[in-house]
Amino acid sequence: MRNILLTSIAVLALGNIATPSFAEEADSLSEAITKGKASLTFRYRAEGVEQVGFAKDAFASTLRTRLKLSTLVYKGFSGVLEVDNVTNLGATGFNSTVNGKTTFPVIADPEITEINQAYLAYTGIEKTTLLAGRVAHNIGNQRFVGTVGWRQNDQTWDMAAMINSSIPDLTITGAYVWNVNRIFGNDHPFGDLDTNSFIFDARYSGLPFGNLAAYALVIDLNDPAVYGLSSKTYGLRFDGKQKIGNGNASFIYEAEYAVQSDNADNPTNFSTDYFLLSGGIVVGGLTAKIGFEQLGSDNGIASFQTPLATLHKFNGWADKFLGTPVNGLEDLYFSLSYKVQGDGAMKGLKFDAIYHDFSADVGNGSYGTEVDLQVSKKFMEHYSFGLKYANYQADGFGSDTQKYWFSLGAAF
Repeated sequence: MRNILLTSIAVLALGNIATPSFAEEADSLSEAITKGKASLTFRYRAEGVEQVGFAKDAFASTLRTRLKLSTLVYKGFSGVLEVDNVTNLGATGFNSTVNGKTTFPVIADPEITEINQAYLAYTGIEKTTLLAGRVAHNIGNQRFVGTVGWRQNDQTWDMAAMINSSIPDLTITGAYVWNVNRIFGNDHPFGDLDTNSFIFDARYSGLPFGNLAAYALVIDLNDPAVYGLSSKTYGLRFDGKQKIGNGNASFIYEAEYAVQSDNADNPTNFSTDYFLLSGGIVVGGLTAKIGFEQLGSDNGIASFQTPLATLHKFNGWADKFLGTPVNGLEDLYFSLSYKVQGDGAMKGLKFDAIYHDFSADVGNGSYGTEVDLQVSKKFMEHYSFGLKYANYQADGFGSDTQKYWFSLGAAF
């Protein structure tokens, strides 16, 4: 049920919608289609999970194939169509969330074939984009909204939006979302969630020392199973990077605050907040960072949720906190990242290490700790690979869990 939470901030995704990829004008509708762009990508992944409480370990071997077609612009209109297929390659000893194998730990990559994106955009009004259809899009650092791109099937949403950039360095978005297409596909009982949700989002990049974002969301969910996630959310975010002297070092920093309360048919009256503060230094290919993130709790009644985020990216790769515990979550984390510089064969090879110390917001009880490690690289223009490992040690929440991954991708 943790992923039912994915709806509560769905509409925030619209705050950073980009215009379609092709600005080139076609002379006819047939030319817009025939001279558009086609891309084909493959991503193979082997994933294993060892989790205390399960007698059997999980292992999945899956391949995602994605075909994307994008048109040129004709009389201001352009379109995108994208189709995905996810197939098991031999291994079936895992709980995909729809295959009924509940004696295994969850690896949420069910077999699917579906339309991932299908939308039209109109750019015939100066510095304005009108957009309607099914869209997969990330906003900012994906902390509040992401396509859950780590999983083989994206999360997308059916929506209409207007994006305007008439004021220099300022992008303003107004949008409406009526359906969320989640990562589990149509075979899952909550694979689609009906919603009437609105957003106002503004992003300003003209400050000399950073970027500022403000957002307001009014969420009204229509499925009784998720009435409890209808909410109002208002937030501010600031992030930036400043060079140190004349060398190759820079400070990085970010701060964010948001408040969330109940809305519409939510049976629980609550109000709680979110807080983030982090800083670090970048020297050449090395980045070191320390941060503190708090997802608050209203006295253990309800907690702040960021369900549409690419959560795997944040509170530990073991995915123990895909939904915020009712007593809230505090995450003190340290990270080191190094990307090989220069022009040799090792250029672009990236190493990541992250340590998390998790605790409750209410009561300050310990939840546990986690170590995450990763090695990744793109090579030969079209290809990429990754090795990844997560080790969560429980101390009051969940159970000890180890996960490991190998992935290989190709894009044409």
